[in-house]
Amino acid sequence: MPQREDKMCFACGEENPISLGLKFKKIDKNTVEAEFVPGKLYQGYDGIMHGGLVSTLLDEAMAYAVGARGVSAFTAEIKVRFKKAVKIGEKIKITGFYRDCYSKSIGTIHFTEAEIKDEAGKVKAKAEAKFMEEKEI
Repeated sequence: MPQREDKMCFACGEENPISLGLKFKKIDKNTVEAEFVPGKLYQGYDGIMHGGLVSTLLDEAMAYAVGARGVSAFTAEIKVRFKKAVKIGEKIKITGFYRDCYSKSIGTIHFTEAEIKDEAGKVKAKAEAKFMEEKEI
């Protein structure tokens, strides 16, 4: 998947010593997936993954969904819905979906969604986001 230089990315950077180490794979032209097991370093309340980091996982999945289409864009708006706590040590699947885009005078907006599910397929969190592809002026 084409991506910007991201070796120091907090979510996926191979050279960042505190990276989450996410490795997304392209499922189809609109979908990417990764698996993750949060360790104790990522907890908020005892045994529960910090909500900000759950949001980071969702944001990264949507960024990869946009990037898988060869687009370079940044998160312009994100809405996260937490359904159930993500437990420390629990294997989860993070899926990002590219939905649509449209162009405005300021640039192209890309619409995405993401979800986190546990191994039983129960949704832990969902998100929707708009990514902005900057227009050259």
